[in-house]
Amino acid sequence: MARIVVKVGTSTLTGGTPHLHRQRMLEIVQQIAKLHQHGHEMLLVSSGAQAAGRERLNFPDFGRSVPGKQMLSAVGQGRLMHLYSEMFEIFEIVVGQVLLTRDDLSSRTRYLNARDTLLTLIERRIIPIINENDTTATGEARVGDNDNLSAMVATTVEAQQLIIITDQQGLYTADPRKKPDAQLIKRVYRIEDSTYALAGGTSTGLGTGGMITKIEAAHAASRGGITTILASGKEPDVLVRLIAGEEIGTRFEPLSTGLESFRRWLLTDKPLGVITVDQGAVTVLHQGKASLLPVGIVGVSGDFTRGATITIQDPHGTAIARGMSNYNAHDLQQIVGAKSDRISEILGYTYGDYVIHRNNMVMLS
Repeated sequence: MARIVVKVGTSTLTGGTPHLHRQRMLEIVQQIAKLHQHGHEMLLVSSGAQAAGRERLNFPDFGRSVPGKQMLSAVGQGRLMHLYSEMFEIFEIVVGQVLLTRDDLSSRTRYLNARDTLLTLIERRIIPIINENDTTATGEARVGDNDNLSAMVATTVEAQQLIIITDQQGLYTADPRKKPDAQLIKRVYRIEDSTYALAGGTSTGLGTGGMITKIEAAHAASRGGITTILASGKEPDVLVRLIAGEEIGTRFEPLSTGLESFRRWLLTDKPLGVITVDQGAVTVLHQGKASLLPVGIVGVSGDFTRGATITIQDPHGTAIARGMSNYNAHDLQQIVGAKSDRISEILGYTYGDYVIHRNNMVMLS
């Protein structure tokens, strides 16, 4: 079973009209529900808040006013979630709203909090419905479009696939609206400047993204080891058919596996602290597929926050691994040598049993 992020744009949700197209939304929900029921872990990144707000307020014209657009998002986001909640309820599936900004996925601590929330929802078989927090995010805090946000989410949760549903069939050799003889590109192995040169603008003017933001998203996802597929929402059962292996739209191949990409990042990131472990922990870590528990720690040095990259060393001071810590230095010093079931008792809260999860660790020797 796979972990899949699906991104749906405003033009797909509205069917190219000014209104949210309920039938089109239900078709998408039905496909996601079917995949969810077959055991796949599904996340939905959905645009449409401003369109929902505009519809509710009888289509006011705010021009380029940022506060006006944020007001539309404030009105529309709840309305959009209400529709999604009711539609998924048909299939007895619970959904959860997650609003994110760039800061949430770039700050170490906030990144970990966002990731942990998303993973906890997934583990409990709740489908996260994600949108940018347009109501308050401005300037550098904004991602700017949900295409790139979906790639950031896919990387954060280590998804296997990102599927971007749009109003186009995929990436073409030229703009098919201007050149009828343009050919659909079925597979892209490496995204280069020539790939970006194929991109055009939005076709409807309803959304904030165009083909170029979709290529940007595919590029970001590919660097994280994630396959991206760009396909049309007009294709019947497009999501189900894609997961079944049917070739639809354009498939962007990953540059590496996500784990390889993350491990390379850990090796290049500067360690901000050191954890010393006992010989038993050394043995277990070298055997593979084991996470670091507080019971195996004998010492902590450095002043670091949760989410920092730290070095793990053996009792002789030899560095054996590097990883991302689930706890800050002060908290770790309090739980050194403790069993995991005592973490919440000692600290008053817990971020989980592991100090460093195996997926967030790379062995050095």
